[in-house]
Amino acid sequence: MVTPDEAIDAIRGTGGAQPGSRALHAKGTLYRGTFTATPEASGLSRAKHLDGSTVPALIRFSNGSGNPKQRDGLPGVRGMAVKLSLPDGSTTDVSAQTARLFVSSTPDGFVDLLKAMRPGPTAPLRMAKYFLTHPRLLGALPILREANKVPASYATIEYHGLHAFRWIAADGSARFVRYHWVPEAAGKAVQGQGFDGPDFLTDELNARLAGGPVRFDLRAQIAGPDDSTVDPSAPWRSSQLVTAGTLEITGLDAEREHGGDIVVFDPMRVTDGIEPSDDPVLRFRSLAYSASVKLRTGVDRGPEAPHI
Repeated sequence: MVTPDEAIDAIRGTGGAQPGSRALHAKGTLYRGTFTATPEASGLSRAKHLDGSTVPALIRFSNGSGNPKQRDGLPGVRGMAVKLSLPDGSTTDVSAQTARLFVSSTPDGFVDLLKAMRPGPTAPLRMAKYFLTHPRLLGALPILREANKVPASYATIEYHGLHAFRWIAADGSARFVRYHWVPEAAGKAVQGQGFDGPDFLTDELNARLAGGPVRFDLRAQIAGPDDSTVDPSAPWRSSQLVTAGTLEITGLDAEREHGGDIVVFDPMRVTDGIEPSDDPVLRFRSLAYSASVKLRTGVDRGPEAPHI
């Protein structure tokens, strides 16, 4: 299997992953807020943040590129990562993006795609060869193309978790879910404002927050019998959705990522009542994050990293 360092090298080969920055989603802004679960969520998982009490949240909106100075007006996937603080002092993370599907079912397939995408005169030939050997990606192109559209606001678009997690209820029953963040303000622009600068998505969101909180509903999509829990590139057919809670974003965060502070949003950081699936991409991401942190800061994540 490909190593995390090889994956980061492949990302850099496409023109991303700048020194001192995250390998992907390098340009982002942190915000503060709260999360409150619904009664339906507490019946599906015994996780403490799903018991209905309000918990603190740290949220990061980002562009998908590894270039921390990329203009917001360029096409690309956008990310929304959420870190929830639990009563015992621990945290759990939810990582989502505008794409509903990942581009590959395995880390090796993802790295092969990155190598095919390297700039150069032979890039079209390399991409054609990749599509021949990975024909299912052709069917996913419309979904991926939609995810790369430039949004008018971070606050008005949906974000999707790529991986499946097993929710375990207090009675021992269990089911696999995928996460979806659905905005309360879908399609609603900030009145009387026009944003067109290189950082217009952050500028727009800050102006929006000046008028009140931004809210997202967390929808848990419950897997059907034929939905894969280990392949993030496979769409789910299930239409069973449960509103699990509401995220309320209240303003900018001014405390984190100063003086060597490192914030990592790792989807493998789960808590009692939630278990990761055996999705190889999900488990590889935690290893890749550790390698990325080491490269950009020289610091080992150590015990802070989830156990794989």
